[in-house]
Amino acid sequence: MKNLYIQIQIGPELYSKDPNSSALGQKIISNSITLIHEIGFEDFTFRKLGKHIQSNESSIYRYFENKHSLLVYLTSWYWSWIEYRLVFATTNIASPTERLKKSILIITQQVKEDNSFGYINEVLLSEIIFSESVKAYHTKNVDEENNRGCFMAYVGVVQRLSNIVLEIKPSFKFPHMLISTVIEGAHQQNYFGKHLPKLTDKGKDSEAITEFYSEMVFNFLKK
Repeated sequence: MKNLYIQIQIGPELYSKDPNSSALGQKIISNSITLIHEIGFEDFTFRKLGKHIQSNESSIYRYFENKHSLLVYLTSWYWSWIEYRLVFATTNIASPTERLKKSILIITQQVKEDNSFGYINEVLLSEIIFSESVKAYHTKNVDEENNRGCFMAYVGVVQRLSNIVLEIKPSFKFPHMLISTVIEGAHQQNYFGKHLPKLTDKGKDSEAITEFYSEMVFNFLKK
């Protein structure tokens, strides 16, 4: 019996041709993650990717206009996958406090590979998100891309958790700021833990980041 894989749906504004529609498209996504993780986004090019997958550079351009578009796609896939995990983990939990605790765990913990998605290495992709995803929206064209819906997946995750915050404390004035700060901060701390350890207290404690941000969030909500 063949393995059954769940498919993450990504909006058509994020690609020229849907990479899920062909074996080559899936190969482009899978190997771009490997290559970006290996050499970094600055040094990554479609020419290098084409050589890596033994395909013409022009074939990659049929799927993505440029490497920035590819990064936006990968970022969107990651956040769509995170939202899938949030929904799966919290649907049957009645208490908003427990749902928020579970959600904070998901957005701050180290990622483990999910075999439900056949050609995506979520562990490598998460490390790209920690170190490179800010480049997806720190651009001159961010407003235009936002208007086209390129960042809806990330916005959706922040909105979902913000709604839980307001269930717990309807009078809280800054739910989106709180949640986006947790997400971006957790990414920074994961990055620091790997590359600049003197800027973090993570050390060898794999739960330190989750513990820190959980305490921060619930202390805010107690005030």
